[in-house]
Order: sequence, then structure tokens, then C-alpha cells
Amino acid sequence: MRVYPYFFKAAFSWMDAEKAHKIGFHAIRLAHRTGAGRILSRITSPHPSLRTEAFGLTFPSPFGLAAGFDKEGHGVEALTELGFGHVEVGTITGQAQPGNEKPRLFRLAEDRAVINRMGFNNDGAKAVAPRLAAARAALQRKFPDVRPVIGVNIGKTKVVELEDAIDDYLVSTRSLAQAADYLVVNVSSPNTPGLRLLQNVESLRPLLKAVGEAADEAAGRHVPLLVKIAPDLSDDDVDDVARLALDLKLDGIIATNTTIGREGLRSEARKVDECGAGGLSGAPLKGRSLEVLRRLKAAVGDELVLIAVGGVETPADVQERLEAGATLVQGYTAFLYEGPFWASGINKALARQRRLAMKN
Repeated sequence: MRVYPYFFKAAFSWMDAEKAHKIGFHAIRLAHRTGAGRILSRITSPHPSLRTEAFGLTFPSPFGLAAGFDKEGHGVEALTELGFGHVEVGTITGQAQPGNEKPRLFRLAEDRAVINRMGFNNDGAKAVAPRLAAARAALQRKFPDVRPVIGVNIGKTKVVELEDAIDDYLVSTRSLAQAADYLVVNVSSPNTPGLRLLQNVESLRPLLKAVGEAADEAAGRHVPLLVKIAPDLSDDDVDDVARLALDLKLDGIIATNTTIGREGLRSEARKVDECGAGGLSGAPLKGRSLEVLRRLKAAVGDELVLIAVGGVETPADVQERLEAGATLVQGYTAFLYEGPFWASGINKALARQRRLAMKN
């Protein structure tokens, strides 16, 4: 019997979604600070059979936490104690910014979904960088063999004009590359005006080229570079991004970000309308996200690492993404509904599956 859904209904379902997130995240970090997380990690640590190789790194598990939960690198260590094989921090921008006006985060519980228009609220790259460096060093001490991986997701500062976007991304890149195990260029959030225009290959090519060169120079090593794309791209545009990624020799693609679509929802239309604009995440993305993943796999084969995200809730979802061509899988929205043992439960189920496969 799963207890957390009842706890969620009683403690959080009636509360403002952003406030509930802050309280839950604070509790996770508090467990880490008091030492409870370290004890917990003995139970939640992924089984060695789940270790996964991707762009020269070893991940303790193929399953990780997508960008958006820890926007500023405040809880990386604490989150890894819950069993996530990697934590992608961000989205981080070159300049600090408060994000969009509140309320800006809304649950659609009937759809196991969330609508957000957070707007990249964060302290800015220069403030986040030392936190990530400290977290990386702490994880290395704690896991000298195979440690959880830190991804860093960067985006455009809202007040920066599109024509100056490359310079803005380079501020984040130079500040954060050294602490990042891998770097993600986010051009697919619907909550920064004009950002998705950068997914056009003519705009994307010089941006990715500049970020890749700057990251390697700043870190003194190759920093694996990925781009995160929207599920709302047409199939032709997905193919164009795949060709560009191959041409630029990127390390991977993350598919997909949130959608601006609202089709097929179970929630009352009135409730959906009240939420307003923003990116929809969670179970409704499952179908399109999987379609994009399969299309990318057909286009890039084994030449790039594909990270699948969007509508991932269960061990079966994770396994389906892996079989469809993903090397790594991420989740976020289901974490809000399933609670702190979600990642551990997925890892345990995946490990059981692999043991059974080996016996057969």
C-alpha cells in the first residue's frame, strides 16, 4: 500500500503549489543536514547493476531528476540521497532574476500534471556556481567510486534581447562549466518570451557552437554538451535538430521539455483555463515525448546520447524509454505526486527486472 498519495492529499493538495514545493524541498534538505538522509541513502542507493555509461561518465542509475526541481543548486546532495542517479540543476541564467509574477505553478491532479510559468527564477550563474562546486566535491568524497552526476541546465535571461542571447548564455557557461558534469542548453521553455525561436537551426547552430567552445575552455576539459527541445516541434524540425546535433558533434539531446498544448486533459476546462499560460508537464506528455524520442533515435542511432523526459511515472515508463533508445531517463512531475521514495522504488524495480533477465 502506497502511503504518500494519502499524505499528499491531506498535507499538500489544498496548498499553493509553489509553497508546497518549497516546504517539501526544505524537508528533503533538512533530512540531509540532520544526517537522516545519509542513513536513508543506505536503503535508496541504486544497485550496481544499474550503472550506466554515457558521454564518458558512469551514472549510478539511468534514472535522474530533471531540471526545474532544484533551480539553484541548493539541494543536490540531499536529492541524490533519495536515489536519483543524476540531478540536473536549473534552469540557470546569466543574470539573477525573480521569474514571473505569482501564482505561477498549478497542479492538475486528475491528469497527474502541472502547469508552470516560473520564468527561470534563480540567483544567477555566478551565485549558483560555488554551490555546485561544493556539491560536486562533497559527492566525490562520499562516493569515491561512482558518484551521482550533476547536470547543469542554462537558459536566456529574460531582459536580454534575442540578438544578444549568445553572449548571455556564455556568461552562464563560463561561470558553471567547471562544476558541471554535463551542460544543457535550454531553448525550449515556453515561459521566456521568444526563447523557443532559438530552436530554429539557423539560430541554434552559432549558439551551441559558442557554448561548447566556451565550456571546454572554462573547464579545461571536454564538458559534454546537450540541447533540450520542446515536444511542440514538428517532426521535420526534430529531424533538423538531430542533423544539427550530429553535425556539431554534440554529446546528446534531451527530449522533451514542457508543452504549450492542452489537448486530451481530464481536468475541467474551467480549471485548466484558470491556470492560464505556461508549460504543461506530467502524464499528458507521455505519448508525444516517446514519439520524439523514437524519431531522434532513428535519426542519430548510437552517435548521440538521448535523455528521455516527459510523462515518466513508473518503472515501466522508464524501461519503455530505455528500450526506445534512451540511455538515460529523467522525471520531475511524478515526484510531486509520488513522494520521496519514488526514485528508489523505480531503481529497485529496474534492478529486479535485470536480475530476472539475467536468470532467463
